[in-house]
Amino acid sequence: MILLDYRDKRPLYEQVVEKLEKMIISGGMEPLTRMPSVRSLAMELSVNPNTIQRAYAQLEQDGYLYTVSGRGSYVTAENEWRENKQGKVLREWKEMTLQAKEMGITESQLTESLRQIYEEAEIKEEIKEKAEIIEDKPPTQEE
Repeated sequence: MILLDYRDKRPLYEQVVEKLEKMIISGGMEPLTRMPSVRSLAMELSVNPNTIQRAYAQLEQDGYLYTVSGRGSYVTAENEWRENKQGKVLREWKEMTLQAKEMGITESQLTESLRQIYEEAEIKEEIKEKAEIIEDKPPTQEE
């Protein structure tokens, strides 16, 4: 389910893109499944169909969706969108590394920072997994 925040300063289509992207990445939307039509999703979210069309176009550009003329939009196979996303992240990382080098940050500083960031991400992931387990755990008689 997609909930839009009308107080958010970002355009609605960006919020729709973010929510659908998260659903696709998390497996909430199976690869190769048909997306809701632009009109039906627009009605469900009470937004202009152009908003959904723009979101679908962005998701297609990012590699998460593909369109079959006259049939609708579909979720791209996981390996395809994952490769696109990884490529984008690596290009951004390369750009940031070049900027860091220009700013005088050494390779060892970058390596150490990357190691710390990666460790923090793993810890956050573990905490999230534990929280999900606790949420799924049925209440005991003591509770």
